[in-house]
Amino acid sequence: MLTNFIKKSVDCIRKVPILPKWTILLIDIILCAFSFLLTCLICYGIDFESQIFYYFFLKLAVCVTVTTCFILIFNTHKSIFRFSTYRDIFYIFFMLLFANITLGIFNLIFDRYFPEINWSLSVWFLNFVLTFNTMAFFRIIVRLMFDLARKSNSDVKVPIWIYGILPSNIAFSEMITADDKIPYKINGFISTDKNSVHKKILNQPVIFLDDFYKKIDKYRYIKAILVNSKEVSISEKQFLSEVCFARNIELLSAPSVADWNKKEIKKFNIEDLLGREPITINFESITKNLKGKNVLVTGAAGSIGSEIVRQLCGFEIDKLILCDIAETPLHNITLELEEKFPNIDFVAEISDVRNEQVMRNIFEKYSPQYIYHAAAYKHVPMMEKQPKEAVRTNVLGTKIVADLAVEFKTECFVMVSTDKAVNPSSVMGASKRVAEIYVRIHSQRLAKQKNQTRFIITRFGNVLGSSGSVVPLFAKQIQQGGPITVTHPDIIRYFMTIPEACSLVLEAGNLGKGGEIFVFDMGEPIRIKDMAEEMIKFSGLIPHRDIKIEYTGLRQGEKLYEEILYDNDNVNYSTENKKIMIGKVRYHDETIVLPRYNALFELCETGNNNSVVQKIKDIVPEFISKNSEYEALDVK
Repeated sequence: MLTNFIKKSVDCIRKVPILPKWTILLIDIILCAFSFLLTCLICYGIDFESQIFYYFFLKLAVCVTVTTCFILIFNTHKSIFRFSTYRDIFYIFFMLLFANITLGIFNLIFDRYFPEINWSLSVWFLNFVLTFNTMAFFRIIVRLMFDLARKSNSDVKVPIWIYGILPSNIAFSEMITADDKIPYKINGFISTDKNSVHKKILNQPVIFLDDFYKKIDKYRYIKAILVNSKEVSISEKQFLSEVCFARNIELLSAPSVADWNKKEIKKFNIEDLLGREPITINFESITKNLKGKNVLVTGAAGSIGSEIVRQLCGFEIDKLILCDIAETPLHNITLELEEKFPNIDFVAEISDVRNEQVMRNIFEKYSPQYIYHAAAYKHVPMMEKQPKEAVRTNVLGTKIVADLAVEFKTECFVMVSTDKAVNPSSVMGASKRVAEIYVRIHSQRLAKQKNQTRFIITRFGNVLGSSGSVVPLFAKQIQQGGPITVTHPDIIRYFMTIPEACSLVLEAGNLGKGGEIFVFDMGEPIRIKDMAEEMIKFSGLIPHRDIKIEYTGLRQGEKLYEEILYDNDNVNYSTENKKIMIGKVRYHDETIVLPRYNALFELCETGNNNSVVQKIKDIVPEFISKNSEYEALDVK
């Protein structure tokens, strides 16, 4: 009986809706009036016939009116009782202090003109003390009731420990505790500060990190740890992950503050162990350049293009033009923008960068001032089999957009390229290099002219989480029980997360004067085999036992390692952003090179694959095919 009564009471408390601010104001007025009455009873007893109560209701009206005015000034009625904190109590203290100082001033005025109804200042001091305690106590009681109700519901939640005791960690803990919909509850904190040991935060214990590592058997009850990846060094994360995997402790990654409304606490993933410091960009300078501009993003529905679109929404642009040929992904990104960025003026155009008339219509309609050209084919094996399509999209598409940028006097054209364009061994990489050369020729032609389009090339390696990344493939293979397929045990790649890459693309567009090839600091290269093993561990499995790794051999056009710059390039590290380098490449004689482009496009219509690839090699002499049927073309 008692248990059912308590359970029903708890359920009722949890279902109580949040009170509107005017209801809270009314409650505070009632508490104020009650405290004033209590003050009178304490100071003057209950003799209602005495003259001291003759003007009781007049002074009650004055007290309530003055206090109500200060409640409205300090906005204390806008707080929510169930989430009351010491800050709310702090504001109430000062609100009542100023209110009662004002009442004391009124009392002095009454003393001058109506001495027979004057009350001593000690009465108003007592009123201040009682009113403050009444309001504070009421809020504390309500907060405790809801906290107990939430705690009674936490038995079905997963207990987790918070790694670190920084303010952001405490904030995450408070948000988790306050939200009934989050399936976790806080059981304690793991601190790197030895002085915090044997203390409590939010009434939960704090243990020392070294003790956790050295006496891990003592802490077997810890089943999951929440880590704020952005505030923990890579070495810490790697060591922590090894310890936790060995003890079957689940590692969770806290969302960013901006994404907290999604209430998504995710499992640790491979991106969390990338060995790079957080990337920072000059937000103010980028905003200054983009503010009030029309910005076109080609390939806007792709992995890179869509993230560029998301980040552009934070720079006060005038209009955002999304261009992509893929209907469904383009529709999905428009729905996302409508939900997350309702104030952004954007338009989605289903369009093909290979169709000059379609792209011309877009330029005539919107006159874009900034262009981020991310439209491209990027799958190496597929482009190896279809070099004509690689040329049509990666080269012709780039040419059309670049030519229109010059014709319509676009301020800035930023091309998204790849490390595979350096000493290319595949058709895909070579086609991107051909596109880079064409963009460079535009830069050379416009270099001595003022107020012309700034052409900028950005070059980086693989991005984790993109449609062409190995990460989704490995995750699918693990889910299916394996095996994971890796082309070669020694193959390495440079990796960067999609948000990191896109932030640097925007920064490069801000830094570039025109003609540069910006190369991003990709950190240390990662062995794909090691990545596969880490992903197996993240899934709670043991590599080579639970999930096998099979080596399939290098694919067509694939090489063991990627290069970021030519060996003979002069790399300049003097950009404002230490994550961005400048590669100064050689001069291209357009009178020699441009006729080859026309011949290349003609061969795409009339020639065979071999003739197309041979013409690419004529434009890019350093293009040496590897693991490809086109290796025969390199034999002199």
